[in-house]
Amino acid sequence: MKRSILLSTVAFATLFALPALARSPDDDRTAILPEVIVTATRLPAIVADTPGARVIDAATIEQRGAIFAADILADIPGLSVTRSGAFAGIAQVRMRGAAPGKTLVLVDGVPVNDPSEINGAFDFSGFDLGDIDRIELLSGPQSSLWGSAAIGGVIAFTTREVDGLRAEGEAGSFDTVRGRLALGRAEEAWALGAWVSRFDTAGISAADAADGNPERDGFGSTSAGVRGRYRFAPGARVEGTVRWSRSAGDLDGNPPPIYVPADTADTTESEQWSASGRLLFAAAGLDHQLSVSAIDLTRANQGNFASTFTADRQVYRWQATGTALADRVDFTLGAEREEDRAALSTGATERMGVTSVFGVSRLQVSPRLGVTGALRRDETDDFGGATTGRLSAAWDLDAGFILSGAWGTGFKAPSISQAVCDYCISASPFPVLRPETADSVELALGWSSADGRVQARATAYRLNVEDQITYVFDLVSFDSVYVNIDRTRTDGVELEGQALLGGGLALTLAYGWTDATDRTTGARLLRVPEHAGSATLGWTGARLSGALTVRAEGDQDDAGGVRQAFVTTGLSGSWIVTPAVSLTARVDNLTDRHFQQVFGYGEPGRAGYVGVRLRY
Repeated sequence: MKRSILLSTVAFATLFALPALARSPDDDRTAILPEVIVTATRLPAIVADTPGARVIDAATIEQRGAIFAADILADIPGLSVTRSGAFAGIAQVRMRGAAPGKTLVLVDGVPVNDPSEINGAFDFSGFDLGDIDRIELLSGPQSSLWGSAAIGGVIAFTTREVDGLRAEGEAGSFDTVRGRLALGRAEEAWALGAWVSRFDTAGISAADAADGNPERDGFGSTSAGVRGRYRFAPGARVEGTVRWSRSAGDLDGNPPPIYVPADTADTTESEQWSASGRLLFAAAGLDHQLSVSAIDLTRANQGNFASTFTADRQVYRWQATGTALADRVDFTLGAEREEDRAALSTGATERMGVTSVFGVSRLQVSPRLGVTGALRRDETDDFGGATTGRLSAAWDLDAGFILSGAWGTGFKAPSISQAVCDYCISASPFPVLRPETADSVELALGWSSADGRVQARATAYRLNVEDQITYVFDLVSFDSVYVNIDRTRTDGVELEGQALLGGGLALTLAYGWTDATDRTTGARLLRVPEHAGSATLGWTGARLSGALTVRAEGDQDDAGGVRQAFVTTGLSGSWIVTPAVSLTARVDNLTDRHFQQVFGYGEPGRAGYVGVRLRY
């Protein structure tokens, strides 16, 4: 039955992915879908010309009623979200089958991946979207743009500039309450804004309640931030952001002697600061950026495997952008220094660093053909150097078709935890780890209707990773160490589209086939479903709007078993009472399905929430 449901969903997505999604216009007769720009490419680029690029804007986040980043990222083809327990459970992403530590996460250009996490991954569980203006995603190796940790891709969040007063509140199932307040002023020469948000819930059992685990695991998080800019001279300005978050929740662990998810008294706490300052000015015919960014975090787990971790990172970057050959060539070049420090489970503190130079250039060969190349050299303090590159091209075939493709390489140095073999037990010397390397090729065919109301894209890719690092536990000798797996490969197809249907209706469909395997053993990589798809039907009227989203994932190999396929549905809507007041409502898991994102950890059943938004 589950297989037939999944195949039906996959067939539906495949059938309609070429004519599919968008936001509804005020006048259906004249509206066209906008030309979306992505900036995480170092040089601003058109999404339709950039393989693997996607943008989620604030209007889409609001229409979907997404509260946390994990609520909306799962809709991206080729990206899987895993959460080990609702609300407080660790939430990580895998892009194109690559392990979580191979996705670089940026907030206003600040790398926020956790230097003390085993893989150097980012935890999305408490990442509040209330201050986020847009999310940019670049799938595939982006090391030539952003260095280590970008083998799978990049997810870049940009915060919102506040002008006026914004407030919202929401309450609903599981004794959940949420509130947010933002205040700011934005002028041409300066802007300053601040915000604070709070989320609290009594939660559900993190261990699957259907397996006899009734204990409720609560979660609470607070986030706050300040963003500002000031133009002190023509062509020169300073910008700065500070973001803080703190969360605490109950967890369910894997207690002995059988080590499967069960109700326990485990808890988790985390606190993170991120900050950046940037000076922008023009000199010698170039637009320059000098930036300094930093993160500082602490996380502690209490339970059978109690541990406390602290980490910080500083990044110093110079970047310059210009044009040449009568504006037919755009280019960016720069240099940066990154320094990481982490205190691990033993309490010992370790440091790592890397110095890099990079360059990106785009040549408009003809009105129909553009070519972009990127090259980067990273010199690590501990694992030598690596040179990575990427070459892409987009060709306008006429009749609305765009053919684009890319080839790229990537590398990832071992994380601090892997390098010092944290959590390792062995009678023999620990293995000497090598940096991971990757290469990828992809080809995409996009299409847009003559009136611009329908757009679509199909992408096929292959991602090879050499020397992938994993943690191995031997049940006979009880040795546990990090080792380099020889090779992994992901072959995939991503179908996506957007369409304005008329009458205020808009449709989005996406489907991803992801075949991720360990080429040494032939086994599928864990926590990467082969099939996943989503469909969102949105409607916007003069005062009422809403969205219905259906999402499906196929079976997924996991530690300890197979996570079964599932289909889940969400509904959200809003009513504009006055220009300053809106009422909101949303229902998650509308059909009350029992499902898991990670084997052994349950997700909430049907849940409803109502709220209000105020804007002045």
